[in-house]
Amino acid sequence: MRLYSPKLLQQPALFLVSLLLVACGGSIATVDDSEPSTAASMVEGLQVVDCLLPGQVRRLGNSTYVTPRRPTRTTAADCGIRGGEFVAYDRADYKTALNVWMAAAEAGDADAQANVGEIFEQGHGGKPNYTAAAVWYNKAAEQGNARGQFNLGTLYEQGLGVEKDMLRALNLYRKAWGMPEDDVIFQSAAYEQQKALRDQLQQQITAKDSQIKLLGQQVDQLQSNLKLAEEDTALQDQIAQLKKWIADIQTEQLDARKHYASLPVFRKPTAPSGFTERDQEDFSNERESKFGKYYALVIGNQDYHRLDKLNSPRYDASRVADLLENKYGFSVRVLLDASNIAVMQAINDLNDTVGENDNLLIYYAGHGSRIQSGDLESGYWLPVNADPPPTDTFWVSNEFITRHLARLKAKRIMVVADSCYAGLLSSAPGYLFLGDKAHYDDEYMRYKLSKKARLLLSSGADKPVLDNAGNGHSVFARAFIDVLENNQKIMAGPDLYTQLKGKVEAGAKSVGFDQQPEFKAMKGAGHEVGDFFFVPVNSAG
Repeated sequence: MRLYSPKLLQQPALFLVSLLLVACGGSIATVDDSEPSTAASMVEGLQVVDCLLPGQVRRLGNSTYVTPRRPTRTTAADCGIRGGEFVAYDRADYKTALNVWMAAAEAGDADAQANVGEIFEQGHGGKPNYTAAAVWYNKAAEQGNARGQFNLGTLYEQGLGVEKDMLRALNLYRKAWGMPEDDVIFQSAAYEQQKALRDQLQQQITAKDSQIKLLGQQVDQLQSNLKLAEEDTALQDQIAQLKKWIADIQTEQLDARKHYASLPVFRKPTAPSGFTERDQEDFSNERESKFGKYYALVIGNQDYHRLDKLNSPRYDASRVADLLENKYGFSVRVLLDASNIAVMQAINDLNDTVGENDNLLIYYAGHGSRIQSGDLESGYWLPVNADPPPTDTFWVSNEFITRHLARLKAKRIMVVADSCYAGLLSSAPGYLFLGDKAHYDDEYMRYKLSKKARLLLSSGADKPVLDNAGNGHSVFARAFIDVLENNQKIMAGPDLYTQLKGKVEAGAKSVGFDQQPEFKAMKGAGHEVGDFFFVPVNSAG
């Protein structure tokens, strides 16, 4: 959903609230364009499922044997064609998906172990089991699986299923990169986290010192009173309780001191310098060999059949497509006012288009919605034939998108979503590793380019967003276009987000609205701490 500006109206606050409610749940007269059964079958066939393929018949000498069944993720249609077995997706029960992967995971397959961890963490509509997820991520991580290491790091960063530990999270991210512990990039990031933790522990130690002194003074006072009162059991009980509190606090303080002493001490490193002009020229000349090919799927949904029409998505999509194609050399496919089948088919077709070292950007502008299921909240993109909430007919789920991204061969994928509740596409935390302090020297690029990236840049978190306030564009699209148009060098995802964030917040504030974009990894889609790089075709200048 996207909102309209109240700036020119007499009661802006009231109008903004009313539009927010209309945009996130409003509808107009219905149109009879119900989906035929053949279309329903097509939608079912495009769903990504956990598929058990038949075992292969092999011959060894005079003996013939059948290998165990092989788990894979593919579309339901492809699974059927290849003679595989799958259970139709049931969002209330993830046991069916576990049945596909558990045997391989227990046999020691690291990718299967990472998949099992993701199933437990996602819960598929039920309650997430973070403790079980951490166990399986750890099994994969110990085998050097980058996805398992990254996913386990996010649990430590958030304190989900494990005790929160930012330095351990950072170390897991380092391992996922394949980076040595003494590398200056890691030490730069670790130094900042270690310093913050040391400051926090020192504050705790000082605070407990004060608590111990105050309680000690109270004990001394009560003991003086006890001498005067002789046998006073109530005072004796108070003194005993206070002494117990002091002992407990002293134990906590000792633990904090031990933790403080155990922290690694780094010599403060100097961050590597940025690219020189020659570096930029080298990357431009070797663009495809270093970065692969660039593809973009740009979707702009505006003229809805049963929902309120929007003002800017088609213009946003057209401008974004033109910018990506002409300045950054993307091969672009544009969908305007697309149905659910058109969107789902286009995403599915990407599997036959992008290669293993290629880059894919998916840009979506249009309505979005959400549904609460158990303890989880799921987001959706709404195609132009979508029914109004709460009926979710023809909606395109985040689950459909992330599962397709997980099976795509592309090395680097970024989803840019400008719709209500777009942040629900990922439950991962924000960037702990380097964030906006990255410097793109050869060493940094070597680590990043070898790892898969599945990244989300959303116009807002799990809230409504503006449809205007960007001079004909949405406030988010205006900022996105401006940053990329003004850029003249290699730009990574964190840089794009850092420059865009302030523009979006300021633009939204000018019309009395609070909107904060988000940038994070898409864990269930196979992220491995890689990055997405925008490389202008004329970056050599």
